[in-house]
Amino acid sequence: MKLNTLEDLLHHELKDLYSAEKQLTKALPRMAKAADNAELRKGFELHLQQTHGHVARLEQIAEGWGKSLGRHKCKAMEGLLEEGKELISEEANEDVRDAGLIGAAQRVEHYEIAGYGTARALAARLGLADAASLLQQTLDEERETDEKLTELARSMVNEAAAAPDQEG
Repeated sequence: MKLNTLEDLLHHELKDLYSAEKQLTKALPRMAKAADNAELRKGFELHLQQTHGHVARLEQIAEGWGKSLGRHKCKAMEGLLEEGKELISEEANEDVRDAGLIGAAQRVEHYEIAGYGTARALAARLGLADAASLLQQTLDEERETDEKLTELARSMVNEAAAAPDQEG
């Protein structure tokens, strides 16, 4: 794909985000299953529902713009998710694993926040107000998820992981 215009760049960004979200829909159930903390598991399950909505918004943008989003692989998300998968497979104390899962999830969220922020800015610059609005909705949800993960880590998961006499 040649990137000669901002439209080309936005299309590339949307394809990358679409691939990332599709990969995440497969990874979140594994992360939920691996989580010992009920609130963390519930958070992953909720974010899976949101992620399906993110995919639908991207498809809506592409359809309205007359573009296709398929045939692209987000290698960054693939790497982030592979690291999370490796964490899940490690022999670990459950509380410590939960703390690690939060870290892995936040790396994913930060990647998505950067991507959606870029795509939203490009759409706005190109005068694609509807696309920019949809991208902003997703960006807001990604930020909210990141904040919830931080709060969960601070309020219970990291404390449990730091407790003396841990099993394992």
